[in-house]
Amino acid sequence: MTLAARLRVRMAAGDARGTVFLPGDDIDGVEDANGTPAAVLFAITDRPEPGVLLTRRTDTLRAHAGQVALPGGRIDPGDDGPVAAALREAEEEIGLPRHLAEIVGIADRYRTVTGYDVTPVVAVVPPDLPLVPQEAEVAKLFEVPLAFLLAPENHAPRTMIWRGRERTIYEMTWDDNRIWGATAAMIVNLARRLAI
Repeated sequence: MTLAARLRVRMAAGDARGTVFLPGDDIDGVEDANGTPAAVLFAITDRPEPGVLLTRRTDTLRAHAGQVALPGGRIDPGDDGPVAAALREAEEEIGLPRHLAEIVGIADRYRTVTGYDVTPVVAVVPPDLPLVPQEAEVAKLFEVPLAFLLAPENHAPRTMIWRGRERTIYEMTWDDNRIWGATAAMIVNLARRLAI
């Protein structure tokens, strides 16, 4: 069975188990319940020990500068839904040819405290592609083992104050990369969905 087929089976099992997923950063503190539609790509490399492609955003960006993120962004009017948006953004940000991504499915939507309604798209991609990050947006492109990201013991809850309110976030560290906030929460959701 291919990696994509195994992931599809495990994603479907997440619904059957009645798993509880994180709906968003701080739903009660967000005024606009609809949010700006966005999509990110969980690009999982097809290798014996699969990994997930992540980026570190440049320090010059207006929003989320220097943070670790999944490739993605707003769903544009010309996009044919979240899958098309996630693939377009991954191609723009890291040079991932969209035709090389085998779509596995849609993971659990996540509402960010900054007003985005994010749809994570899960795909399997060939390993070791000659990807070229877009310099204006991406300072670094790296791969984290999927097994590390899915292991609950690596999902560290942290408390922080944001806009005068206490919030609990998740955080994980791979090498010198701090993965936290919405990206970490979407990883936690994927881990819960794929759990056996």
